[in-house]
Amino acid sequence: MNWTRLRRAEAAPALLPQRNETIVDLQGLTKSYVTPSGPFRALHDLNLRIGAGEFVAVVGKSGSGKTTLLNLLAGIDRPTHGTLTVAGRRVDTLPESRLAEWRGRTIGLVFQFFQLLPTLTIAENVMLPMDFAGIIPAGERQSKALAILERVGIRDQADKLPLALSGGQQQRAALARALANDPPLLLADEPTGNLDEATRTSVLELFAQLNAEGRTIVVVTHERDISRFANRQVTLVDGRLAADEQLEDPR
Repeated sequence: MNWTRLRRAEAAPALLPQRNETIVDLQGLTKSYVTPSGPFRALHDLNLRIGAGEFVAVVGKSGSGKTTLLNLLAGIDRPTHGTLTVAGRRVDTLPESRLAEWRGRTIGLVFQFFQLLPTLTIAENVMLPMDFAGIIPAGERQSKALAILERVGIRDQADKLPLALSGGQQQRAALARALANDPPLLLADEPTGNLDEATRTSVLELFAQLNAEGRTIVVVTHERDISRFANRQVTLVDGRLAADEQLEDPR
């Protein structure tokens, strides 16, 4: 099998938007929740645009609204007010019946605790989003899964169950799963929070490599050295946009 050809196809899929084309556009985005003690506003009137090819770190203290923002971007939650456009689609008006399909084609999600299915092999975990989205022909899914696992450095773990892998390897498997359908946008919620320092660095370096190839990445993180990898940092304070800084491009 020609792994070089497969890796090249995975690294630069034809559907990636052109750099600097707007891929995320938030206008007046507000999210409120009803709690036993009364209404709680998690996000306040956010206006934010993210261009294709950016690597954006969303930082802030616990309770600042970081994860709420990520859930809105992923279509996991709905805004109370405002508009949310991702990859040219108004997500806030998308019917529930079409959200899962849209998410499978548009968003790659990476979580802190991996969320790999324990009874499936690593390759089967990567193929699962392909099965749901139906973009990739069934006969091509296994070879594509293996190519992505090669890309993230764990091709030799393809036939193992998740618990047989180290934490860093499981996070790489979770990243491979997020890449399964060539999504234009990768979203990661504290993807290194459950890893040791050396492994954190290697995972962030992998994110940086994917970004250099044209992937748009938004990472919620507490990592103090995220500026070594991201090229933009958005700071939230009590659900409000407190700062939006361009960082020195790590490339």
